Amino acid sequence: MNTSKLYVGNIPYTATREQLNELFTRFGTVKEVSIIEGKGFGFVEMSTPTEADAAKNTLNNTDFNGRTLRVDEAKPKQPKREYTPKW
Repeated sequence: MNTSKLYVGNIPYTATREQLNELFTRFGTVKEVSIIEGKGFGFVEMSTPTEADAAKNTLNNTDFNGRTLRVDEAKPKQPKREYTPKW
C-alpha cells in the first residue's frame, strides 16, 4: 500500500468519529478520522502505510454496528471535469 489514508464505506449513519477511531486504533496510531455526514462513508488516516494495510486487510468485509464495512486504500481526489455541451 502506498498511502496511509483509507476509504471506509458502508458506515452506519449513527457511527461517530470516536467509534471509528477506537476501531482503527487496534492497528496503530490514527492521525485523522472524518465521516461524510449523511453519506455513509468516511476516511481514516493511519500513521504509516503498514498500519493502514493491516487495518484494511482485517476490517474489510467485517461487521460494524450491524453493517458490513468496505475498507480500501483512499484514492486521490480527482479534479472536476469541465462541462462541455454536445451541440
